Amino acid sequence: MNKNSTQIPPPGGGGAYIISGIQQVGIGVKNLYEAWKYYIAVFNMDIRILEDNKVAELMLPYTGGVPQRRHAAIAVNMQGGGGFEIWQYAERKPKPLDFELNMGDLGVLVCKIKSKNVAKTFEEFSNNPKVNVVTELSKNLDGKQTFYVKDPYGNLFQIIQDEYIFKNECRLTGGAVGATIGVTDIEKAMVVYKDILGYDTIIADETGVFDDLNGLPSGNQQFRRRLLTHSQPRKGAFSELFGPSYIELVQALERTPRKLYEGRFWGDPGFIQVCFDIRNMDALRSKCESMGFPFTVDTTQSFKEGSSFDMGDAAGQFAYIEDPDGTLIEFVETHKVPIAKKLGLAINLKNRNPEKALPKWMLKALSAMRVSSRQL
Repeated sequence: MNKNSTQIPPPGGGGAYIISGIQQVGIGVKNLYEAWKYYIAVFNMDIRILEDNKVAELMLPYTGGVPQRRHAAIAVNMQGGGGFEIWQYAERKPKPLDFELNMGDLGVLVCKIKSKNVAKTFEEFSNNPKVNVVTELSKNLDGKQTFYVKDPYGNLFQIIQDEYIFKNECRLTGGAVGATIGVTDIEKAMVVYKDILGYDTIIADETGVFDDLNGLPSGNQQFRRRLLTHSQPRKGAFSELFGPSYIELVQALERTPRKLYEGRFWGDPGFIQVCFDIRNMDALRSKCESMGFPFTVDTTQSFKEGSSFDMGDAAGQFAYIEDPDGTLIEFVETHKVPIAKKLGLAINLKNRNPEKALPKWMLKALSAMRVSSRQL
């Protein structure tokens, strides 16, 4: 196994857009509050950033051409990492995956969760009846300890070693620190993940049968796996909360992969998308178009220049692209976010230096938005 990081040239081309990190991983569920209680109990996702129950009018390419009402909430863990966007159709009956997800299928296969002590997390999760640990403690592609768990809804989470902690709350895990994405061709996928998203460092690129996948569906088959990170620290308002992140690309070599969302809608059960917090949507749009991945949804085209899309307690703009296999990547440019909703306090980001991180004390004030399972 190659444990030495290989540098790829950084993203080229014009466009001064900024990616601050993974803002959230979208998770479609049948019952939002039931799922959220589980994610609080297991992954400490207890800071409610926003919650709204509105009609998704601008996602028509992914909702059958008809606006759909949905109930969604974004929650984070104050120890750092991205959040979860927990997402439920409010009026339409969600359509679950009608086949078993197999490693290498096309889409977001796994959400990576950070832990500073993976062995201790494995021990405590193994003794917790709420947690379904589905693999043994083993070595990840980077040579560090890892294991996988499955939530009650069939979603896979990988606990990985990550030293970065934003606010030490003496918890086993932090938030989302990346994703494993199934692709048909790793090299073709790199146009999106390296050239657009900036994951320009190969931590490992291996082909074979992997011990850490033993216990996962089709995990005993042969795969090519490439683990990526970014060589430069992320910049922007929330970069210190999100911290570094990782994308793993997985290519099945013994079977023909299936698309996880083929014949289903955006928001149906499963991992919907990986969302990146960004600044300068115009520059990012130009970059994506130049690389052959134009926005498929773009709220800036529906509102006058400089305006914000109402996202419940927050405001901003969002857009989507698809990777070469149709996996959804979301971009959100946040203009306003609450820090103490009960006091009516919010952060206005539109006039700030886009590269500068918010002060830590200000980000830590998000703790005032903590919720317990009893409050849901």
